[in-house]
Amino acid sequence: MPDFALGLAALGRPAYINLGREHALPDDRDVDAMRAQCHAVLDAAYEAGVRRVDAARSYGRAEEFLAQWLASRGHEDVRVSSKWGYAYVADWRRDVATHEVKEHSVDRFTQQWQETQDLLGVHVGLYKVHSLTPDSPLFGDPDLLLALGGLRDSGVRLGFSTSGPHQAETVRRALELMVEGRRLFDSVQSTWNVLETSVGPALAYAKESGAEVFVKEGMANGRLAVDPPPRVRELAAEHGVGPDAIALAAVRAQWWADVVLSGAASPEQLHANLKARDIDLEPDELADCAEPTDQYWATRASLAWE
Repeated sequence: MPDFALGLAALGRPAYINLGREHALPDDRDVDAMRAQCHAVLDAAYEAGVRRVDAARSYGRAEEFLAQWLASRGHEDVRVSSKWGYAYVADWRRDVATHEVKEHSVDRFTQQWQETQDLLGVHVGLYKVHSLTPDSPLFGDPDLLLALGGLRDSGVRLGFSTSGPHQAETVRRALELMVEGRRLFDSVQSTWNVLETSVGPALAYAKESGAEVFVKEGMANGRLAVDPPPRVRELAAEHGVGPDAIALAAVRAQWWADVVLSGAASPEQLHANLKARDIDLEPDELADCAEPTDQYWATRASLAWE
């Protein structure tokens, strides 16, 4: 069955788009409070047997918080992945119009890889392009591809995450990229949940091709916990768990999923998410919940940073 990983998108900065997050976090979201919250969730995850953590340069101070936690706890069995491509520009404010800025360039990659290395060093075994889309300049930038190939050749595994209504196209196209005769990426991280299933066949293709498959946003940025479809509510009542556990159990039921990300913002949310481990669903048990792809992504784009 798939591993769980803790994603730090909701814990490294004071604002994010996950619904149901506001009451899980400290009232005062200054740096010290968010660091303490992040470490508390990391401690809970480790105690629960979670050994994977996923961060990104754009997750505010997530890499910094994670580095401090690793140094203070001395854990040597935690597998860390991070991402480059977005820069965090909100300056720890919640009321700004723009929180992160995307750039897939060789300069951004070079800068952010050095920043990640300075904080996390050898802990990072997997480095991903953040939110790759079909129109990314990465696909036509030979200098960037060669730079990525150099990092791959140094022993760091490379991957990419996807977002938007054209995830399936991105997955297939990115997995075909070759640099100096070798496939560039061997890991993919995509959004799949019972509301948005369109990337499923492409993730099956990725798995069959030997790539590791991470699934993010299994709870649809909290929508499946706050306002789940009736069938999700019914299953939650039957199993005596929250709708979040049902949503993540549906991800775990997909044969191609290797790693399921929890975006928990508190130890309590994490423990509720991990109850999915004890629930076995059929792969298509919630197929009727899926929304039209464009509708799903339009709704996601309308979520406020809070």
